[in-house]
Amino acid sequence: MERHQVAVYVGALAAGGLVGWAAPGAGPVLEHAINPVLAALLYVTFLQVPAAELVRSVRSGRFLAATLVVNFVVVPLVVAAMFTFLPEDQAVRLGVLLVLLAPCVDYVIVFSGLAGGSSERLLAATPLLLLAQMVLLPVYLFLFMGPDLADVVEAGPFVEAFVVLIVIPLTLAWLTQAWAARRPAGQKVAAAVGTTMVPLMAAVLLTVVASQVPKLGDAGSLGDVGRVVPFYVAFLAVMAFAGLGVARLFRLDAPAGRALVFTGATRNSLVVLPLALALPDALAVAAVVVVTQTLVEVIGMVIYVRAVPRLLPLRVEVEGGGVRQD
Repeated sequence: MERHQVAVYVGALAAGGLVGWAAPGAGPVLEHAINPVLAALLYVTFLQVPAAELVRSVRSGRFLAATLVVNFVVVPLVVAAMFTFLPEDQAVRLGVLLVLLAPCVDYVIVFSGLAGGSSERLLAATPLLLLAQMVLLPVYLFLFMGPDLADVVEAGPFVEAFVVLIVIPLTLAWLTQAWAARRPAGQKVAAAVGTTMVPLMAAVLLTVVASQVPKLGDAGSLGDVGRVVPFYVAFLAVMAFAGLGVARLFRLDAPAGRALVFTGATRNSLVVLPLALALPDALAVAAVVVVTQTLVEVIGMVIYVRAVPRLLPLRVEVEGGGVRQD
């Protein structure tokens, strides 16, 4: 499955779309399953990140600084360049801003790891990213749309995401690591759990897509959706090279650079979606716009997993003092 993981993920996306179209009534049930499945995936991911490596990565000030620059300087500039060309509908613009201005803190770690990125450094940056977006997102909304809509951001969904998707899976992963270090049974369990990465990722993609596809039809907003898709695609394309530029500016190694590209491109759609769903009926289209970004992004991440290692190849020293790229 690892050898053919891209095909597995594409198949999961297609299956999710089919389930969402054929059984729209299952959407609400599947939506409740997103966080548990995602938490299980992150538990497996964290299990493969030794605690000692995480402690060392916290001290990586240069990577943390690069992460803040790419997410809270470069991304807002890219969004500002797009903003004038967005549809004039206020709800559509609000949905785009909510999702593009909030960096991802959950499955970015998984996708980055699949591409050879530094999962432990991204994990160490997670609390900082959550705190920074909680503080800065209202500021950005004020600058883009004025004071009336700046107060739509609430702390609740961010705190819940941090506890359910980061704290609990990470604690369980550390307990499993401690068990594996002391008991053969723990080693066997840890090894067996590690083999579930690809099936769990496929389950997350299928669940997210199947739960959100019915909303596209229910909202009757396919025209609005169609108009924002090119912006989401353009964002992914631009941020691949913008992240690469920031990685070179901060002189990051290949694993850290790959992680930086992923954190600049992936957005916090699963966390900001509750914010969009809580908006007044007049702004209901914003939730559909956020959902659309999720669908575009998961397809984009499948492509990123193959493309980013080519943008940032590993540099390996060879005999004679030369350097080759892998």
